[in-house]
Amino acid sequence: MSEPLKAISPLDGRYSKSTENLSDYFSEHALIRYRTKVEIEYLIALSIEKEIQELKPFSEKDKEKLRKIYTSFNIDDSKRVKAIEVATNHDVKAVEYFIREKLEKINKKRLFPWIHFALTSEDINNLSYSLMWQEAFKKEFLPKLNEVIKKLKTISKQFANTPMLSLTHGQSATPTTFGKEIKVFIHRLNRQSSQMKKHTLLGKFSGATGTWAAHSIAYPKVDWLQFTRKLVSSLGLEPNLITTQIEPHDSVVESYHSIIRSNNILTDLCRDIWSYVSRGILKQKKIPGEVGSSTMPHKINPIQFENAEGNLGLATAIFDHLSNKLPISRMQRDLTDSTTLRNQGVAMGYSYLACKNILKGLARITVDKTKMKTELDSHWEVLAEAIQTILRKTGSDNAYEQLKNMTQGTEITQSTIVEFVKLLHIPKEEKDKLITLTPQEYIGIAPKLIDMK
Repeated sequence: MSEPLKAISPLDGRYSKSTENLSDYFSEHALIRYRTKVEIEYLIALSIEKEIQELKPFSEKDKEKLRKIYTSFNIDDSKRVKAIEVATNHDVKAVEYFIREKLEKINKKRLFPWIHFALTSEDINNLSYSLMWQEAFKKEFLPKLNEVIKKLKTISKQFANTPMLSLTHGQSATPTTFGKEIKVFIHRLNRQSSQMKKHTLLGKFSGATGTWAAHSIAYPKVDWLQFTRKLVSSLGLEPNLITTQIEPHDSVVESYHSIIRSNNILTDLCRDIWSYVSRGILKQKKIPGEVGSSTMPHKINPIQFENAEGNLGLATAIFDHLSNKLPISRMQRDLTDSTTLRNQGVAMGYSYLACKNILKGLARITVDKTKMKTELDSHWEVLAEAIQTILRKTGSDNAYEQLKNMTQGTEITQSTIVEFVKLLHIPKEEKDKLITLTPQEYIGIAPKLIDMK
């Protein structure tokens, strides 16, 4: 890798160590390796077709030799492909010539005509891009997102019964528990994660304009539809048999949208945690040597959540452009998708980096239960809802109005509440319940929600 300090993208510079795992999927080297894999697997699939008499089935030993071309693919191989590309000025053709060189070394020159047989470059590219995305998605992004969910579950259970003041419209509202509020994010993220796990990308393999014309002119008796179904499925993708030259990208856009949705949820989480830190009900663990402010020594800034929010925004912006651009192509093909697709790894990189920062941030927060209690003790007006509900239960037809007149624009204390309740014409057991009720206790069934699926 080039010097990180000279990188244009912060993903390859400042944050390179945090995102280096993704280079195995989204780098130019990775793309060339995926292209090589698709070409080899296609060659092997051709050899199995009975109608293709000119190409005999490979032995298991020969298959192993062929597959070794991509399983042992290294950076020197990529450099060789790029050197060939200088002459061809065509990246996919360069892969074909590279494979020819490899075949020559194992005495398989007879296979030269069958490399890239009847194909257009997009047959190779669409499968390669789908494979790199799907594998990175399942092996890197989803596990990292699930790490965040797992950490949130631990926090939620730990503070299932810890009362805190709610704010709706920024104003004091019915109390909740910290664990329950974290549970909301768990529930939302679990839904997205579940949908992500089920999603499969589409792939095409049907030639220059999606008609298998070249395949059919050479071998009209081959069932090319079934051939394509088997080949694409063997790669872990779902066959798309009705396309132009390009696979329309609808399925990968669906995948992008799933990350956009999770990004929005994570942004919501970051902002809430940030606000809790600002209110003082969450504290951050001190890290030795860390500087919060260059001028204010006392500060420990919630930088991980701020960093995550910024990176989530960048990811979503790129995904949004990709989502709007990729499904649109002039007639049967143009190249506007080619350059944009190369940035899908950048978009995932920012989302991945955000998840890592959220994990760092969550690891250093602590709940200030004393501060939460103090805050609740300063807002006895939140019990107005409980009082008016009991009034309604016991037949009052102006319960809301009574509590509105008492609480709006007035400082409410425990004694205010108690004196008001004592004057109410309600059964003794209801009156006693309200007189002894505190904001800390007015949390409904919040703790029970923690273990809900």
